Amino acid sequence: MTSRERIETALNHKQPDRTPIFEYVLLSPVADIVIGHKYMDYAGDYNGWLSMAREKGWERALKQYVSDRLTLAEKLGHDMLYVVPNPPPEILEQEPESNKKNDSGTFRETADPVERVLRRNELNRQTIGQLNSDRFLVYSYMVEEMEKREIDLPIKAPAYVHGIWTDVDLMQTMILEPEAAHEHFELATRRVTIDIKKYLEMGIKQIGIGGDFSGNRLLISPESYRRFIVPQLKILTEIIHQSGGWAVNASDGNLWLVIDDFLINSGVDGYIEIDMRAGMDLKRLKTEYGHKITFYGNMDCGEVLSFASPEEIRNYTIECIENGWGNGGHIFTASNAITGSVKLENYMAMVNAYRDIFSLQRLKFDNC
Repeated sequence: MTSRERIETALNHKQPDRTPIFEYVLLSPVADIVIGHKYMDYAGDYNGWLSMAREKGWERALKQYVSDRLTLAEKLGHDMLYVVPNPPPEILEQEPESNKKNDSGTFRETADPVERVLRRNELNRQTIGQLNSDRFLVYSYMVEEMEKREIDLPIKAPAYVHGIWTDVDLMQTMILEPEAAHEHFELATRRVTIDIKKYLEMGIKQIGIGGDFSGNRLLISPESYRRFIVPQLKILTEIIHQSGGWAVNASDGNLWLVIDDFLINSGVDGYIEIDMRAGMDLKRLKTEYGHKITFYGNMDCGEVLSFASPEEIRNYTIECIENGWGNGGHIFTASNAITGSVKLENYMAMVNAYRDIFSLQRLKFDNC
């Protein structure tokens, strides 16, 4: 099977020749070692990438990012890519953050969380319907570079605008002034719809929606999730489905109290950021929802990949593959970002355990 066939077979709940693999977010230092030089990712190191863009030029910096992303995918045998929109060219004309004066903007400061959300809503209304096409050039460059390299990897793109992580003002407003909170989520839907339609127009069929709303326990009540967020996810899911795409809901944390709303009542097709350490068990998820939902994950990056031994990581990898196996519906990746806490030795223990399972040649990079 080709990578695209493998991914689409899994998404359609049919059994591919092997479980597809990719990496949700892969950063330094592992990425540096794999590609053989410093990796600059605007999503993971915005200021570093911006410095490179100021030095080399915006287009050259973006094309370097594209080249490095595809080199990572090729060297690690990935079947798909997760790519976020790029910083637009005009960022090079903006004054550096360190030189900006403190400016409270149009509104005076207020201690009232509801008032702050209302002001955010007013600003957001002003941007409804606006699309900066330059932010999507990374996808065009990706396709062009893949054609040069004669590879074809499906792309997953983000539309994560319904999370509430650390947004205390919004959480308080959901209780104190529900209509203002409803407006916040409705505006988020309207703003991101134009991005989703652009993705679909460009042939990107896997689109991440939702956003974090839980840690070891929910940050809002199940009723609030059902009332404020689920209806908005359904709107986005329907738009994605109308163009033959797949909607993938995302949140870290323990979601069991809202799992039916998160997976079924939202109408989504997939679940990413499956948080094993918070209690989200892939085997149980696969048993209860595997006929309908595709699971992206769930090798734990926070504890297992960061601090377990290579042998323990190997065992976790085998268990993860086995728990996700059967009738498609599983795409292997870490639960979230591979950051500086993950040693190359540990990461390669996972990669090569996967490759051993499917009788693929083992990989080796410097220092490992």
